[in-house]
Amino acid sequence: MQALIQRVLEAKVVVDGKAIGEIKQGILVLLGIEKGDEEQKSDKLLKKVMGYRIFPDKEGKMNLSLKDIEGQLLVVSQFTLAADTKKGMRPSFSSAAVPSEGERLYNYFVSQAKEYASHVETGEFGADMKVHLVNDGPVTFRLES
Repeated sequence: MQALIQRVLEAKVVVDGKAIGEIKQGILVLLGIEKGDEEQKSDKLLKKVMGYRIFPDKEGKMNLSLKDIEGQLLVVSQFTLAADTKKGMRPSFSSAAVPSEGERLYNYFVSQAKEYASHVETGEFGADMKVHLVNDGPVTFRLES
């Protein structure tokens, strides 16, 4: 399981022309779920996301976490993060979780996130989504569990 996290000033997900999830300052999480992932990996990854110090303190150093700033969280499923791109000119998705398992673990991650973050929004699993964001920095990290 992996997450591409982006520190944002704002972000939203649009499906069929309608915003379905929208946040102000916080973290946009693009969540990739692979075969063999389980709740334990999800819990470990969520702990990293919530505690990762990517927000500036008073001196401008990245010393504050999402919890510290009481920021918002937008979680979007992104199976393409599980792609194997090592050879050829077309990605292989053989390591991605099957959709039913991916959706189950995505929903689990979101439900657990709601226990820790004050404001959690989501995309729609499996939908054709348009993600709009203002990346602050830009600051982007890839986290793995």
